[in-house]
Amino acid sequence: MNGSAAAKFAQMQPDGNAAIVRRAYEAFNDADIVTLARLFDGNASWHTPGRSSIAGDRQGRDAVFTQFGRYGGETDGTFRANLLNVLESEDGRVVAVHHNSAERDGRRLDSLCCIVFELLDGRILIGREHFYDL
Repeated sequence: MNGSAAAKFAQMQPDGNAAIVRRAYEAFNDADIVTLARLFDGNASWHTPGRSSIAGDRQGRDAVFTQFGRYGGETDGTFRANLLNVLESEDGRVVAVHHNSAERDGRRLDSLCCIVFELLDGRILIGREHFYDL
């Protein structure tokens, strides 16, 4: 990171987009739909890579929340996204790195993931998941 970028990074306010994403992770892990609804734009979209039954694009907050519900529902509530790091770029995008864990049918999920978030007016508009081992 050059000196100018480092200075801008250091000046970021704690209530910026990164803080919104942190609150979203807390609300997600607590199944707090009321808080998630305040943090996600009504036109939000979610993109999950791969060829599994959960892969694909979801358009609209309700579709995104239905996707989130599957994570918990298909793992008997054991799914967790434990936040490890959050970075905010100069343009307001946020990259969050987290560890996924869950159990289903005697199998255990244990994977790292990052999500690139785009926000608009303080609300999450786009989430793009990227897995280390798809």
